Amino acid sequence: MSQRKWTPLYIVLILLAAFTAPFLFSGFSSLQKAEAAEANGEYLAASESYARAAQRLFWRDGLWERAGISAARGGDYQKAFDYFAKSSVLTEEGWLWLATSHYQTGDIESAIAACKEGSNYYDSASLFRLLAFAYRSQKHWAAERDALENQLRLNDGDAYAHYRLGLLSMLDAPERALAELTRASTLNPEVDSAAQTLISALNVSAAQPDTSHQAVTVGRALGLVQEWELALLAFERAVEADAENAEAWAWLGEAKQQLGQDGRAELDRALSLDRTSVNVRALRGLYWSRLGKYEQMLAEYLLAAEYEPENPRWHASIGEAYARLGDAASALAAYQRAVELAPNDAEYLRLLAVFCAENGVYVEEIGLPAAQQAVAFAPDDPLVMDALGLLYLSSGRYANAEQILLQVVRLAPEYFPAHIHLAMTYLAQGNRSAAFNTLTFVRDADAGGVYAETARQLLQKYFP
Repeated sequence: MSQRKWTPLYIVLILLAAFTAPFLFSGFSSLQKAEAAEANGEYLAASESYARAAQRLFWRDGLWERAGISAARGGDYQKAFDYFAKSSVLTEEGWLWLATSHYQTGDIESAIAACKEGSNYYDSASLFRLLAFAYRSQKHWAAERDALENQLRLNDGDAYAHYRLGLLSMLDAPERALAELTRASTLNPEVDSAAQTLISALNVSAAQPDTSHQAVTVGRALGLVQEWELALLAFERAVEADAENAEAWAWLGEAKQQLGQDGRAELDRALSLDRTSVNVRALRGLYWSRLGKYEQMLAEYLLAAEYEPENPRWHASIGEAYARLGDAASALAAYQRAVELAPNDAEYLRLLAVFCAENGVYVEEIGLPAAQQAVAFAPDDPLVMDALGLLYLSSGRYANAEQILLQVVRLAPEYFPAHIHLAMTYLAQGNRSAAFNTLTFVRDADAGGVYAETARQLLQKYFP
């Protein structure tokens, strides 16, 4: 028999294979675990396994990046930074998650830098979308507009990007704004209501004689769609264009209040310019209402009603002020006057009905008929339907209340007052399990909101 010749090189190869085989096996095993964990949504576990695989399979490109992406998806952004730093190259997805990690940790500048650097390698609509979002958080409107234009250059089908670009164009490029808002409305019916509000304001603005009033009209529309930061900019431009425009000053004060500022100085300036403006008086009434100074609120709305006695809006606001002052008789008379002035308007009927229910006055004689009439005028309005459910509840018609409130929550599942009223109906019927489930839903769905707090209080009261 021939005998194998064991050369030193052959021995070294055998020893090397014996040493590396377990190492390689561990690397491939970690990679398999990482892919399985990622597929199951276990991102932090996947991140750790990808990192172990990257250490052992060091010649495999992309494993450190996969570890970083998984860490970011799992919310461990510091580990994501560490892993991304070890990656020799990033894909488009990697740049997106690196930028997202910076944004989530509050480092907006680094998020912007990552988006910009990534876009040097990848002409990516996703990167430009994130870049626009980051600029928006900085109120860097011009840069946000540029990022949105690049995003839409690559993906024209994003309704929100068109909508946002329309918003940003309203003051400086109204024709561009009309086109973008129309495109957004076409792409997604869910933005149609807001888009139509803005389009109508642009059309009204175009017919106004001066820049200041045009800016006020645009600003009011932006406020209606809850874009108060842009509305503030519009009102600032309005007072710059005409420092004597009282309504511009009043709306500037309102915008500041909406953004957590005081706004009193602007409201006082507005009053000094025009003491008989109903809009100035109304906005001052809102200011006093927010401060809980209801006598001052009442005085403002009484003056507004004196200047415009046939406007039901002021009488409804007078009713609210009297109600908060505890004068139920005067409040009822004011709400009834609003309904007399606008007998076919479901909103004033609703306000009258809710007042009766909440204060326990004339529920059967006035409140319930008002709610029923309101529903006849606006049968698909969840607020109006909820008011009827509340009146049924207040009058002891629990089966009717349950029936209509169930319709409301199906029609508008995020309208939480209806859920609260439904829970109270269940409690009145002795259906504690249904009440508990309904209140728990509101508590969890309206995270941090006023209705979540109401639900918590009711849960503590009835389910201690």
